[in-house]
Amino acid sequence: MEAGSQVGQALERAKRILIVSHIRPDGDAVCSVLGLGLVLQNAHKEVQMVMKDGVMKVFKHLPANDQIIKKSEGDFDCRVVVDCSDLLRIGGTLGETQPDVNIDHHITNLNFAKANLVQPGSVATSAILAEWLPRWSFPITQPIAEVLLSGIIYDSIGFRTSNMNSETLRLAANLMDVGANLPELYSKALMRPQFEAMRYWGYGLVNLQREDRLIWTQLRMQDRAEAKYPGLDDAELNNLLSNIDDVDVSVLFIEQKNDAVKISWRAKNGIDVSALALTFGGGGHPAAAGADLKGTLEDVRTKVLEATHKLIDGHYLTLKSSTGN
Repeated sequence: MEAGSQVGQALERAKRILIVSHIRPDGDAVCSVLGLGLVLQNAHKEVQMVMKDGVMKVFKHLPANDQIIKKSEGDFDCRVVVDCSDLLRIGGTLGETQPDVNIDHHITNLNFAKANLVQPGSVATSAILAEWLPRWSFPITQPIAEVLLSGIIYDSIGFRTSNMNSETLRLAANLMDVGANLPELYSKALMRPQFEAMRYWGYGLVNLQREDRLIWTQLRMQDRAEAKYPGLDDAELNNLLSNIDDVDVSVLFIEQKNDAVKISWRAKNGIDVSALALTFGGGGHPAAAGADLKGTLEDVRTKVLEATHKLIDGHYLTLKSSTGN
């Protein structure tokens, strides 16, 4: 039985369902949880939507966002993980229990569930849901269309990532036909940053460094506190850095509690940072990946920059060899 059919049957049979995603959730993670959760509620199933770090203020415009809680309660006959490549990133929300369903689009996904619907070619996990929910005979209503289209907008950075294709645009059009307002959702997702996020960016931008075709910067816990930014992430700063001209890779180091650092890579010109992230225990996409490492900001930065430079050098050596130049 194909993966999609397995997942559909598991969701159809279940009566009490837990849906979780990764720590420090981005827009696609939040929208995938909400989209699937609302669909299953409409199918008269009991659903809990759980994210260890909760939902940030920037996502408060999304329908039913207040239903996402930080810890599950009770027992479930189906446990679903969405938009997450490995179980370490869900922050222990499932304990030691193997998930029943895994729906994701990261190329580094470890297929950790009993049924795995993993489509690395999809621009977002929300896009996978938009494709498969009708196949599973789960109707997409206007609120569901709004969150799924928002997830596509978030993860494609407004239909701009290199994995965008015509099929994704057709999915977006289908969601608009159900009542999702593309201009409004686009504006709320990408064009209305928080004041605190902009202040937080300032600390990263003033420390921006360039080393050949690589740029990097860092965000310290002190920076986050002084900017009064409520999240534990980079406030999408790396999406801005990735637009800088004549740069192949940008790396952002975000200091966390307990001597830990989150690393975020963005790449252009065919350089695959997902494999590099995997060597550091992380994962993601060829052009956008991340990892979490233990250690001081300085030690982690030295180790990661050295490995990233080797990746870039190796990429161009391979190109030179293949072209004979």
